[in-house]
Amino acid sequence: MSFDQLGLSQPALQALAAKGYIVPTPIQRQAIPPILSGRDLLGIAQTGTGKTAAFVLPAIERLVASAKKPMPRSCRMLVLAPTRELAGQIADSARAYGRFGNLSVATVVGGTSVHRDRQTLLRGVDILVATPGRLLDLVEQNALELRHVEILVLDEADQMLDLGFIHALRAISRLVPKERQSLFFSATMPPAIKDLADKYLRDPAEVSVAPTATTAERVDQSVTFVNQAEKQALLTLLLQREEIERALIFTRTKHGADRVVKLLAANGIESNAIHGNKSQPQRERALGAFRSGQTPILVATDIAARGIDVPGVSHVFNFELPNVPEQYVHRIGRTARAGADGIAVAFCADDERPFLRDIEKLTRRKIAAVPLPASFAAEAERIRNSRIGPPVEDARPERREHGGGRPDRRRFQPTPMGASRGPRRGGSSSGGGGRRAAGR
Repeated sequence: MSFDQLGLSQPALQALAAKGYIVPTPIQRQAIPPILSGRDLLGIAQTGTGKTAAFVLPAIERLVASAKKPMPRSCRMLVLAPTRELAGQIADSARAYGRFGNLSVATVVGGTSVHRDRQTLLRGVDILVATPGRLLDLVEQNALELRHVEILVLDEADQMLDLGFIHALRAISRLVPKERQSLFFSATMPPAIKDLADKYLRDPAEVSVAPTATTAERVDQSVTFVNQAEKQALLTLLLQREEIERALIFTRTKHGADRVVKLLAANGIESNAIHGNKSQPQRERALGAFRSGQTPILVATDIAARGIDVPGVSHVFNFELPNVPEQYVHRIGRTARAGADGIAVAFCADDERPFLRDIEKLTRRKIAAVPLPASFAAEAERIRNSRIGPPVEDARPERREHGGGRPDRRRFQPTPMGASRGPRRGGSSSGGGGRRAAGR
């Protein structure tokens, strides 16, 4: 099947041809026809399956066909995304697919100028992609009204709930018209998402391209059981020994991500952190350096797990196992993209064994256990002696990613280790950032 068999117009087909897309993905084949017909839709698809085009293409068709103009301080299509990075990717896709439709596209996310957002919305826009916090800020400031929304899209709905956006979603649902087309997309289908869909979707078409919580088939997964205090030494050792193109390292907390960056720097390994306490320019610089390969190691919290669409990620390290098992699926989904192979390594301390059991139950897969490297004790002692700073474990209560809190600002002076095989080395990334929530 080709795109011209799905009922898309010539301008949309031109835009697809310009991007080199000829054959639709499974989610696109299933979702585009019912969306074109005006039905609500509940789509289950992991990232990397082409679901953005699955809702953007037919939605643009409907907007162009109705030939309406956006009202001042309003939008015709509202797309909600959990992270700034994902919002930016959706907006870029909307601009590319709508290039022949003369539709205006805007993005409003936290960490950017509110004044500029207000100016952007003065004349109204056709398609608005937003994070929930900043969207409600603009509504409260009377810079935006939602009563003219024709199409409402909720992307990565399960992560919206994981990040605590349920109250924002309820508030937004009360502001948009009851007569609208609603499209929900999620990588997993926990009961809370089903309840949300039942409440806000009207007789939706349901499409699914993979079983719930399916993990990437081309990812080589393993777990190493290690004491919490020795995780940093194990990570450092693996980064020095492995042939790494790009590596993503996941922690549960923002403070933990910053600490990993600093301790890697103390052992001569350069990396950057990306999380909700970083300003938008900091996040963009870190992601740009990761994408270009300038700094091929990125330490992230789960808020970034679905907003990082970077080819060539060879390794994913679960420095800390997620306490929400679905997040494991999203984390390792950052590698083995576009037909490539990938490696996912998990570190599991004694207190994380219940998290591992939950992950294996959800994915219906036993993760292979790999022992600590030979002579690890001696190597760990060498690494501990070379680094500066406190041990990696954090005695403070864990903060959820959408919460506040300042990043750790204690200074670490890098201590180069000399010539050694591994990724690029140097100083740590710059810290700092605001205290706003990630979606604000």
